[in-house]
Amino acid sequence: MFYYLFQYLGEFDFPGWRLFQYISFRSAMAIIFALIISAIYGKKVIGWLQKKQIGETIRDLGLEGQYAKKGTPTMGGIIIIMSIVIPTLLFAKLENIYIILMLISTLWMGVIGFLDDYIKVFKKNKDGLKGRFKIIGQVGLGLIVGVVLYFSDTAVIRESRVVESPTKTELSAENTTVTIVNEDIKSTKTTIPFFKENEFDYADILWFMGKDKYKWAWIVFVLAVIIIVTAVSNGANMTDGLDGLATGTSAIIVITLALLAYFSGNVIISDYLNIMYLPHTGELAVFASAFIGATIGFLWYNSFPAQVFMGDTGSLTLGGIIAVFAVIIRKELLIPVLCGIFFIENLSVILQVGYFKYTKKKYGEGRRIFKMAPLHHHYQKMGIPEPKIVTRFWIVAIILAVVSVITLKIR
Repeated sequence: MFYYLFQYLGEFDFPGWRLFQYISFRSAMAIIFALIISAIYGKKVIGWLQKKQIGETIRDLGLEGQYAKKGTPTMGGIIIIMSIVIPTLLFAKLENIYIILMLISTLWMGVIGFLDDYIKVFKKNKDGLKGRFKIIGQVGLGLIVGVVLYFSDTAVIRESRVVESPTKTELSAENTTVTIVNEDIKSTKTTIPFFKENEFDYADILWFMGKDKYKWAWIVFVLAVIIIVTAVSNGANMTDGLDGLATGTSAIIVITLALLAYFSGNVIISDYLNIMYLPHTGELAVFASAFIGATIGFLWYNSFPAQVFMGDTGSLTLGGIIAVFAVIIRKELLIPVLCGIFFIENLSVILQVGYFKYTKKKYGEGRRIFKMAPLHHHYQKMGIPEPKIVTRFWIVAIILAVVSVITLKIR
């Protein structure tokens, strides 16, 4: 909104109006506003949650100190959502298709998470929203994002092609003039990390269809987006088990995605790094800044010992945002590295359950790989203090983030 307001004021040469033309300035303002909203108004939301007795229901998992968390306000993801949406509305270009998709993703996953928390808290149903309804919601978002990205006229990549044309002068014979032409095209290409020729087209999966593969590539692309959104949002949900773990990890991931978005959306930097140039994605840095401010501000209350939990309202939203963001900037194949914490948490549960069922069927008694899953609970069972586990997971997340950034050069 401020962008349009100061653009209008620029017609009257209002002092400082040009500042709002810069993504860097608007990103800085977004992170400041998000911090203020989450840190200051977050306290009021926590007070309201306490007043309404919206507290966490604790399952007996045999973990040290778990009952000390009983009654801690949950559904704190409302604070995160509010702190992301408001600064984005204030400082982003709202006609940008990518900003629109990110706002839809935030609110969509927020509603799914809110329904899950509402059933747990008010209906006293510990299982919350049935799994199939969560999956339907996640698939629905993936379908919307995939279809819009493929069919929207403004969701494009810029490619350069060489055009050769014959020329003839009085002093020379016929020669060939080479011209490089930049074109904004619809494409199902994405980026493969660690490889020199690092572009992969989803259409190549349909190689057996010949030239028709490009006609039907959108189906493969949409299916890939659905899988990514579902997997990452569930991974974030699994990670939300210790004070500040999901919040801090998500902040680290989105800081990295913000850098990648800025690089991909800047024609000079993308050309220097020899990476895919994506027009208009630089605006995502404003949304990402709001996200970073929101999560860091939320950590003020969510760090150990937590005064509020984000609940599924927050964790599903964080995962959905990260998944859609990565897809938009064509870095979804980097997710196993960048979101390595989410990936290993999800994998630990899959391995634990799978191995338990296999050994129960084979030996008549279920056996476990980990003391408990997800993985962070395994370390709790080993007696490692919760703050130390969280800090070490953050350190690993930072290492993975650095590796993700340097993939721009390691190929």
